[in-house]
Parts: sequence; C-alpha cells; structure tokens
Amino acid sequence: MPIRNTDQFSTIIKAKIEKYAHRSSISEEGKVISIGDGIANVTGLDNAMLNELVQFENGSYGMALNLESDFVGVVMLGEYENIGENSIVKRSKRVVSVPVGDALLGRIINPLGNAIDGKGTIESDKFMPIEKIAPGVMARQSVSQPLETGILSIDSMFPIGKGQRELIIGDRQTGKTTIAIDTILNQKGKDVYCVYVAVGQKNSSIAQLVRTLMVKDAMKYTVVVSATASDIPALKYIAPYTGITIAEEWMSQGKDVLIIYDDLSKHAVAYRTLSLLLRRPPGREAYPGDVFYLHSRLLERSCRLNQESGGGSITALPIIETQAGDIAAYIPTNVISITDGQLFMMSSLFNAGQRPAIDAGLSVSRVGSAAQIKAIKQMSGSLKLELAQYRELDAFSQFGSDLDAETKKILEHGKRVMLMIKQPQNQPLDQTDEAILLLTIKERLIKWIPINSFDDFKAQLINHFAKLPLRDKLVQAQAFDESLRISFINEIKSFIKNYVIGIKDYDIKLYGLSSELDLLAPSKEAPKVKK
Repeated sequence: MPIRNTDQFSTIIKAKIEKYAHRSSISEEGKVISIGDGIANVTGLDNAMLNELVQFENGSYGMALNLESDFVGVVMLGEYENIGENSIVKRSKRVVSVPVGDALLGRIINPLGNAIDGKGTIESDKFMPIEKIAPGVMARQSVSQPLETGILSIDSMFPIGKGQRELIIGDRQTGKTTIAIDTILNQKGKDVYCVYVAVGQKNSSIAQLVRTLMVKDAMKYTVVVSATASDIPALKYIAPYTGITIAEEWMSQGKDVLIIYDDLSKHAVAYRTLSLLLRRPPGREAYPGDVFYLHSRLLERSCRLNQESGGGSITALPIIETQAGDIAAYIPTNVISITDGQLFMMSSLFNAGQRPAIDAGLSVSRVGSAAQIKAIKQMSGSLKLELAQYRELDAFSQFGSDLDAETKKILEHGKRVMLMIKQPQNQPLDQTDEAILLLTIKERLIKWIPINSFDDFKAQLINHFAKLPLRDKLVQAQAFDESLRISFINEIKSFIKNYVIGIKDYDIKLYGLSSELDLLAPSKEAPKVKK
C-alpha cells in the first residue's frame, strides 16, 4: 500500500523502532563461541559497551575489548579453565569501575579494586570508571609548586612540580624504583597522597616495597595497586588506569597526589599480548597501532587544575625500562614525547657506586626552576655546568696525559660534587638542608674535605645547622639575601675548620691549609651569628 501522507510514514518508522527496542532489551545474554589464552569470543551481546564488565557462568568476569559486527572479544579478568563453548555470558551494563576515596589509604588492592592485603574488604560507597577523558586545557594551570623528592640531585638540577609528568628511564637494576619510593617517603607530613602502581613486578619485590613504606610510616597516605608478574595480562593492562582513577578522585577534591607507574614497559607488553590474541593487526615491534594512545590517554590525566576546577594536582612518575641504554627504542621514545622531562639512569654510574645514578647530560626537566624554592634556585644555577665540565675532562684524563693545574682543580672539584650529591637509599633530605649543601658546593668550600669523609661530613653539617636559629631564618625566608648568605658561609667555614682539624691523620699541607687555615676565616663584613 503506498504511503499517502507523512503521518503514515511516521507510524511505520515508530513501529520499526519499537520492534528494534524490544529486540535490544532482550539481548542481554550471549554465548561463548570460542575461548583460549584468556580471550573469549562471545556472540549475542549486540549492545555491549567498550570496557563493559560481563559475567560468565562460573562467576568470573571479563571485559569487552573488541566490538566486532558478529561477536564481542572479551578479555578474562579471572579463572576461565571451566568455561567452554555455549557457556552463558551476561551483561552487567556498566564499564569496569573501581572504589575510590580515603578508605583505600594504607591498603593493597588488585586492579579490580579488591583488597589483597588480608585486612578485609574495602568499605567504599563510591565507584568510578577506569577510563575517563583527561581534563581540558582551560581547566588546567601552569606548574609552579615544587613536589619535593628529597633527592638533592633531582631537586637541584631536574626539579619536579605538582602536576608534572617526569619519566624515570634506564636499564634494569639501576635504581629507578628507589627514586620513586624515596619520593613517596618524602611526602610525609606534606599533605600529598600517593598511589604506587606495580605492573609485572615480582611478589617478593612488592612485599619488600610495602614493608619499607610501613617501616617509614608512609602507608598512611599511600595506596598500592598490584598486578604481579603471575597475573593475567588483562589485569596488568588495567592496573595503571585503576591507579589514576583513584588519584583523580582526590584531585577533584583539591588535593595533591603523586602516582608512580612501575613500569609502563611491562604495561605495553601486556597490551601487546592482548592485542595479538584479539587478532588486531600488529605494527612496529609487534605492538598495535594505538600503543601511543595507550600511554597518552593515561598520562594526560595527570595535571594541575586551576582554582575554578578545585586546584588539585596529580604528579606522575612513570618508569620505563630500556635495553642496553637504548632510549631511541619504540616505547621509550613514545613515553619521552608524552612526558615533561626524563631522569636517565646510567648503568656505568650505578656500577661505579653513584646513587642515584642520574646522567646529568641526558636528563632534563621541562618545567625547570618554576618548580623550585628560591634558595635552591639561587644555589644550583651552575651545578649542571660544573658536572658537564667534570665529565668531559674526566673522559679526557683517562688517556693518562699530563694535566695542568686548572684541569686538576676542575677534576678535584667535580669528584667532590659527585660525592656531595650522592645519597643513601630511603634517606630523603629537607629542601632547607639541600640548600645548605648546595651553598657549600657553590662557594667551593668542599675542597678541604677528604674524599673518604663526605658521608660523615654531610650528616654532621646537617645536624650542626639543625641546632642553630640561622636555619630557621632560611626556613622562613625560603631564599638567601646577601646578609643571610654571608652568615651561612661563615658558619660553614667555622664548621669545616673544626671538622678537618678533628680528623685523625689529616694532612693540613696537602689540602692547602698550612697558613693557619686562613681561607676559612670569617668574612669581615658578615654580621655575628648567635649560637
């Protein structure tokens, strides 16, 4: 029958829509058509959403990751040995979500948000989806507040600001995780929440890390998301997104958060495994074409919000493991291009005993001195140049040729600077103490200290100033004016003079102190300091 008017046409369209709506409402169950290697192909779930949680007959859950025209590719998030063909699969009508809020502090959870620390279930009434669009440009503000790592070499040369993304990159066993853990330890009492995401780590490594945080009383403000090496690839894939979702809830409340991804190399490998099993086309190094988007959509969620959006921040320290120092490989170059700088860990420095083994030449912070207090900014300006000169001349001096006096002086100073920025594990420094040590370097007052006495010298110097009101002045001012600088120099000179005289078998002539330590005499124009 021909359609004579628009009303008839409208009636037919509505009938078609109602018929389709009725069909879609009953299509909430599907059947497994094939399963293996943690991947289930399911037919019948016509309305499934990307990242939707689906439940199998045995109670296990999966996540819809491939939405094909005639089936859905589901990655398993639990046991799948007793699932076979024609097993029933039900939609949950919600994407993968995890609990968020203060109830997670001090807990160890898996990527699905379930507690794995034996302390009972997590009582949280708020859940958030793990995938979310990053805050827009207009909701952000520039990075200008320092996130103190407590590591002298980083805070002085490669400062990290709240809302920054600073990559830690290097070969295995070069101290990458140690930097991240020291940064967490240094947030004690600074009102910064911490999220540590372990991807593909050994159970023993995570247990040791958690023990360190407990001993240092850092678990009170930390949550650990653990996807160990023995977990299935799907859990390793969603672990970083779980971590950033937890962090985002605190950021939305105006709080500052530090998140560690340890490490994104294993995260990319887990995603490559899933993609190949889902029969997605492989690209360079067999990674799928969207592996860059994998990390960019994760790291872009770290930022500093403006005051209209709450003023909170998420600072990200992603870790990438290189092979034989090759930072030009696929995944390292991807993540370098997303982040705001990198700390490059050098194997040769690490093997030589330098801690942290940061290469001052390849490392950079694209935020720079905007994330430093003025005292450190004043004292650290020439440090990178001094280390660059030392590295260049040190390589040249290996040939064994005769060196002039000026070159020897640069080498001796550089050697002492390296010892000054050397720092024991799990012993972060206060920024005021860092400024005092940097002043000692800048004024070249370390040349009288014997090479084998630097650890003791630094500890005693910090303890000495802890008892003086002079330090309190620096804490309040956060900067050196000329009067304060001279007062500190005189106090340091006085301390060094007493320190070196007290060293047994110390050769005064060898260190140029033969004329009654005249170079360590106080400056005449300096005001007197009351002890």
